[in-house]
This record gives sequence, C-alpha cells and structure tokens, in this order.
Amino acid sequence: MTDRSSVSRRASSSTLVKFGLTAAVSALALGVAFHAGAQEATTAASAPADDNTVVIVKGVRASITKSLSNKRRATQVVESVVAEDIGKLPDNNVVEALQRVTGVQVTNRSAGEVGTVTIRGLPDVATTWNGRNVFTASGQSFALADIPSNLVRQIDVYKTRSSDQLETGLAGQIDVKTLRPFDFKGAEISIAARGIYLEPADTFNPNISLLASNRWSTSHGDFGALIDLSYAKTKYRDESVTPGALVPFLTEDDVPAGWVPLERIFNTDARASEALIWQPGQLMGLSSEPGSTLNINGTPYKYYLSRDAIFQSDLLGERERPAANIALQWQPNADAIYTFEAMYAGYRNTTYNSLLFSFVDWWGNPGAVTTFPGTNILKTRVVNNVYGFNSGDLTTNATDSYVYALNGKWNIGDKLTLTGDLAYQSSVFHSEFTAQRIDRVANQITVDFNDHDGIAAFSFDDNSLLTDPTQWNVAQFYDNANRNEGSATTAQLDGVYSPDHWGPVVKLSFGGRADVRRASEANRGQNSYLGRNLATMPEGWQFVNSDFFDGYSDVPRSWMEANGYYMRDHIDEVRELYHSVDPNFKTTDQLSLFKNFEVNESTQSLYVMADTDNQLFGNRLRGQFGLRYVTVDTDMTFYDQATATQASASKHADRLMPSVTLRYDFTDQFDMRFNYGETLRRPNFGDLNPNHMLTDDLTGVGYGTATGGNPDLEPTHAKNIDLTAEWYFTRDSAVYGTLFHREIDGLVVPLLHIETIANTTANTDKFLINTPVNASDGTLDGYELGLTYFPKNLPGLLDGFGLQASITGLRSSQNVPYTDAAGNIIGELKNSFFAVSDFSYNVTLAYQRGPVGARLSYVWRKEFLNNNEASLFANPLGVWRNPESSLDFQLNYDINDKMSVSIDAVNLTDEKMQPYYAFGSAGGPETDDFGTLINGRQFAIGFRWKY
Repeated sequence: MTDRSSVSRRASSSTLVKFGLTAAVSALALGVAFHAGAQEATTAASAPADDNTVVIVKGVRASITKSLSNKRRATQVVESVVAEDIGKLPDNNVVEALQRVTGVQVTNRSAGEVGTVTIRGLPDVATTWNGRNVFTASGQSFALADIPSNLVRQIDVYKTRSSDQLETGLAGQIDVKTLRPFDFKGAEISIAARGIYLEPADTFNPNISLLASNRWSTSHGDFGALIDLSYAKTKYRDESVTPGALVPFLTEDDVPAGWVPLERIFNTDARASEALIWQPGQLMGLSSEPGSTLNINGTPYKYYLSRDAIFQSDLLGERERPAANIALQWQPNADAIYTFEAMYAGYRNTTYNSLLFSFVDWWGNPGAVTTFPGTNILKTRVVNNVYGFNSGDLTTNATDSYVYALNGKWNIGDKLTLTGDLAYQSSVFHSEFTAQRIDRVANQITVDFNDHDGIAAFSFDDNSLLTDPTQWNVAQFYDNANRNEGSATTAQLDGVYSPDHWGPVVKLSFGGRADVRRASEANRGQNSYLGRNLATMPEGWQFVNSDFFDGYSDVPRSWMEANGYYMRDHIDEVRELYHSVDPNFKTTDQLSLFKNFEVNESTQSLYVMADTDNQLFGNRLRGQFGLRYVTVDTDMTFYDQATATQASASKHADRLMPSVTLRYDFTDQFDMRFNYGETLRRPNFGDLNPNHMLTDDLTGVGYGTATGGNPDLEPTHAKNIDLTAEWYFTRDSAVYGTLFHREIDGLVVPLLHIETIANTTANTDKFLINTPVNASDGTLDGYELGLTYFPKNLPGLLDGFGLQASITGLRSSQNVPYTDAAGNIIGELKNSFFAVSDFSYNVTLAYQRGPVGARLSYVWRKEFLNNNEASLFANPLGVWRNPESSLDFQLNYDINDKMSVSIDAVNLTDEKMQPYYAFGSAGGPETDDFGTLINGRQFAIGFRWKY
C-alpha cells in the first residue's frame, strides 16, 4: 500500500548523514581529550568589550568565542548567541537561533519554522527587548518568532536571575538586543537578501533587510541615528495524517442481545443496566490484552479497541513579517547619554486548511478487521456506508506591536550612576476564521492505522468520488473572529553606587519599577447549516488540492473542499445565503465583536543588591546578595455574552524575593558559582475570565466543549538553586557544567467537568468545561554539560575547525488532579512536566578559515509528554512526541570586505513530528500512533553587502 522505495531512500540518506556526523564528532572529541591538557592561552578573535562598548564580531569562530566571553564575565548563569556580523544570526528568527543553546529545547516545528522555546524544560520565559519587558497583545510574553534575526545583534538567555532583573518567568529570561548608532565608529550601511526554499510548498521566499547608521560630533556633543528594516515573506505547507482516539467496540461473535457485531460501545447506553459501562479518561486506558471484557447487563463481553476516525490536513499558508528598529542617541558630555528607541514587529498570516475527515466506527456498516499481534487493538478495518466530511478552513491573523522608549544614563560624581527608562508599548492581535463543511456517506473505507513507521494509510472504494461535486452536500458554515489588545506604560530608575569604605561591599545597586498594564479580549462566533448539493453552488465555490503526502504513505492525494478564499472574497454573499435559511445567522452589517474581559494591572517593585569583592578565602570568593519586593494589583471586568451581564473582581499579590550568587575562583581559569533565586509566573489574563466560551458538539460525541477562567488564580512561585563549574582552558575554549533544582508551587492545571447550560445557541446543552486552578506542585532537577573547543595548530586545511556541544538531562514531576464527570477531584496523576525531554543534546562543527565560515549542527531531544488527552476516550491519557531532531548546515563566503554570500539548509534528514498515546506501560508509538506531520526541508541562498 506504500511507496516503500522512496521511504527506504529517505531512511538510508538519514542514516548516512547521522553516521558521518557522529564520526566527525567522535574524532574531535578524541582531539579534546588528547590536546586539552597541553593547550595554552590563545588570542581570541576580538578583545573583550568593556561595559559601554559593543564589539561587532565577524565570522563563525568570533561569534562563538564572544558568546563564551559573555558567559565568563556574567554574574548570572547566562548563554549568548552573538551575530557574526551586522544583524547576521545564522537562523530565520530568534527562536530558531536559540535551538543550539545549552539547556534550551525547541518544539512545534511547523509552518516552515520552530514556534516554541523552553529553558530547562519550562515554557514560561520572560521576554525583554534591550532589557525592557515586552509582550504580544493580551499575553504575558512576546512571540519571539516574530523578531527577524536580521534585527538582532545578540540574544542573552538568563537561566538564573538577580534582584535587579524582572521577577517573572519561571524558566528564565530571554533578552533580545538590537543595534544602536554608538555601537559603530561612524557611518554603516548594510543590505542583506535571502531566498528561502521550502520543500513542501515548492516555492522560494524573500527575506530582506536594510540597516543605515551614522554618528556626528558637534559642539553640543555626539549624535547618532540608526534605522534597521526587515521584511520576510514565507509560503509554506504542512501535511499531516492522524488516526482518531481509541474507543471500545464489540467483537464479531461475542454480542449482547439487541446489539450488532463490531458496534461501538459508548460509556453509557440505554440498552445497558450499568450506569457506566466504561470510564473515559482512565490513566492507562482500557486494557489492550486479548480477551479483555466489559460488563453489559451483568455479562462480560469481549471488546476490541479501535480508532473512531481518520483524518488528514493539507494546510497552505502565507506569512509576512515586516519589522523596524529605530535608535537615536545623544551624548552631550562624558557623564550623560540619552537614547530613544522604537521597535515595530508586524505579523500577517493567512492559512487555508483542507481537512478530510472520515469516521471509521458506528456511523457505518462494519466489515473485516485485524489486530496488532498480542493485543485487542485493531490494526486494520473496513467500514461500509461510512459518514465523513471535508472542511475548508480559512484563517487570517494580524499582529502589530510597537515599543517606544527613552533612556538616560548619568554619572553623578565618580561613585554614583543613575539610569532612567520610560517606555510605552501597544500590541493588537486580530483573527478571522471561516470554515465551510461538505459531507457525504461513502460506500467503503479501508484503513491501516499503522501501515509503516507510525504512519497510517487508508483508501475509499473509489477515491475519484472525493473530487466529484455531485457527491457532496454543503453543510455547516462557521464564522468567527477575535481581537486581543494590550498596552503598558513602564517607568524604571536604577542606581549603582561604588563606596570607598563599606567593608567587603564594592557596589550597591538599587532601583524601582512601576508598570501599568491593560489587556482586553473580544470575540464573536456563529454557525448554521445550509443543506444543498455542492454542484449547485456558484462558480468558484469549489477547491481541489493535489499531491498530498506524496511518497510518504498510501492515502488520498486530493479531495474537494469549499473554497475558503472564495468565502473570504464573497463573505457578504455567503452570510446573506445562510441568513436566508437561518434568520439567527447574522449578516455582515449585523456583526460586531463582543468584549469578554478587560484587565487593568498595576505593578510596583523595589530592589537593593550588594556586590562584594574577593577579600575572603584567599581573595577568591565574590558574592552578590539582593532582595526584590513586588506588589501587583489586578482589576478585572468580565462580560457574559449569553446573559448580557458583567461582573468585576480585584486581586492583590505581593512577595519579597531574595537572590544570592557566590563565585569562587579556584584558579584564573576555573571557577564555581552558586545561585539561589525566586521567580514568579503570573496567570494569563484569559485564564482569569470565569465566563464560559462554548463550542458545539462538532463530532457527535453527545456534548460540546467549553473553557472558563478563574479570577482567584494566584501567581505560581518557584525557588531555584544552581551550582555551576567552568574551566576556560584557553581563551576561546571551555568545559562547563551545571546542576540545578527547581521547586514550583501553585502550577495552573485544568480541571474538567460536565455541566448543562441551557438557552445557548449551541447544538447541545451539555458541555465538558475546562477550568484552570492552582492545584499542582512540581519539582525539576537537571544537569547541563557543555564544551566549546577550538584546537590549536591543526595541520593544513583543518586549521580553523572547532566544536561546540552540550547535553541536558532533566527529571521533572508534578501532581495533576483529575475529576469525575461532576467535577469532584477523585485522584491525581504523577507525571512529568509537559514538553520536557529527559535528555537532549546539540553538536555544532564550526569552521572559520580566511573568507570561509561554516557550521554543521545537529540537535536532538528525547521523546516527551506533550499534553494530556481530553478525558473522553479509552486510550492512555498522555499524548507523547517521538524523539525530534534537526540537522542544519550554514556556509558563508566573504567575496571581499564588503560582500558575502551564504548557503543554508534546515532539516536535511527530513525529520517528521509524530505524537502517540502512552501512560506508564500502556500505549506506545507502534500501536497507539497519533499522527504524522511532514515538516520537510528548507534551503536558502543569501547575499550581503555593507559599506
């Protein structure tokens, strides 16, 4: 059923590449062991910068060694990614640039890029721009993927924090630094252009940037001005095939009276005397042992476990990211400097998702089945007269984020320095979603839920009917939109005092921060049913995709949908059509967004911090001791769309948080650090809204879904301990390791319960409601080991090779309560944190010789628990991801001092994303696979010119 030759070729290619990389890494690792003891100090590519100067480094080696220099000088545990040249990071955006940083794991690669970053397994990251807290719309953090790498000169990842830094972000802080005119000695102009080819979409995409900067000396001081512009456009394609969830079915020959062979067994049934035949959402799922039984009317009957559906998604997208950074600087004298900065980050994304969905259970007339050996889980099945639907879903998203800031720095005498910063930011996210369903009853479907390598295969008796409009009925139309807004005004004053005779205290830092934050969310939604044959609809209503999943599995390559682009361009006509059959469906002039909530939050913080010298313990021990006090007042107003009422709530929180860092220098090359600090995670504003957001029963399970917030949520609090050791055996080479421990109290987790809500516009009055609560505590322990090594005096062309590598081990545990249908807590799970791999590593082979610079990097992370399945089904509760990896390559050649060209490749081994169901010993990727997403490869060619 599968084009196995192409699959085999891909597997062989992947194996060869990985083998070659492993051999190269092993060779260099042997070199480390042999040469490390004999290495002597070597000159770095550029001298370390002082605190007021940014050295623009060039080349792969200089970039890596500058990052190492930042790590060595920092008081906190910090990793840096430094641009090789003006705005030149080796990736498309900030998130992708971080995937090779020690302790950082990335996931959710789709739409041609990586979307999510975690630090030491935790996703809650404080995001700052030149030290200022930034966010997207009504969220608590900034969408880092929206920052093009062209604008960035350096990214700092703080794994520990001192008292003068933001208190938020359990995982750490990511500070994105952009360029300023005083970073240069004079005029600078840089132009960069890249063409990026995405294999699944089969298209080239532009990525361009322009930087212009200059500075002048006048009688009124030095002036500088800089503008940095960037634009990226990406057309992408995501293809996925997914089996549905596991549910029990009767067998062919063990059937109670009034039932039919292979009928689906719902957990409740009027024909059964049992109030509950089986319990959905069990941790381990129902038993998959052959011969397992369920009681029906007091008699045990054997059952099969099988998927209830099969579906595939062909998502076409077009994304644009315009961005700009402006900086003006004035230094009237040696004791004062003023900086004005403005940043704009835009995001435009249009996706059209062609969804083919078919039930493979009780909707039809069951046929032949087979099981996985040694289980009662169905591997293949045939179903006749089976219901299915296709859905053409069009989504348009737009984000506009602005930050404006004015900063002043003054030297007051020779002992006191003050820095003042005033910033305003605003961010708006708007989304429109329309979906048109068409449905039919197919004669027959044949499914293999794991045909090979965790990939499903299926076929209808006549796939050509999938593109015949006469076979399809025009059914539901969904018409939704939302708008999220956020703004903040922030004032901060920091001081550093250097006393003469305060014993061991050599520096006293102090300051305060006041922030006023506003956020709101609004939405609308409606749907209705038409009931006409697709062939009778206007010209342009139909859309047919092609070449889906080609070479990966035997599935339908094309099918018909309602054309989402036509719906968008003729939305007035579509709404009028549905209004004509359903007066409750609103036309364009009747639509408006309904505000769900608005939040006003005021935060004040004060800190004091003392740095001590190294007079103790043989002049080798230094310390930093701080306290930070933060108080937060949150005023909330919620609006209930169903009852047209509103309610208000207020919340106050305050906390005093200490931080301690001790550094002991055993030698000039070897030191150890101890750090203790505390951090917070504030609730998402959307999680505070108690009003229910209702969703229809979309797949006929008997109830819809709903989300409702909790205004009583408290901040999550973490206590963090780190112990690090670093050996800088040459100036641009080091070995380092870290042990760390996190204790986290008050994690927000969802509780589920069934509730009846009357008088709604939904197609049911029963809803499974998800409510967030502070009902979980957790611990996270781990280690990091890293190496940066540039051997000295390698022979011939080998001179210039270097190695950067790291491994991260994590062990996490949290208690997650679960409930019965009424919402009563009946137990709790003990499982790992979500999205945490126990083990991950990355290896980068770097090369810099003359005009040639290159990197070959490989990142890998172990399988991980991604989320828990909704408690509706009989499969194991956990949804896991198979191990994920990426092999990337970058090559840069300097034509001369002004021009260079580059070639880049991402995901050379064509890795896929594959989740599966598992909990404990139950489930696994062989029998409980849960889909395959094709990411594909991407290649880029670039040109840079500067003056």
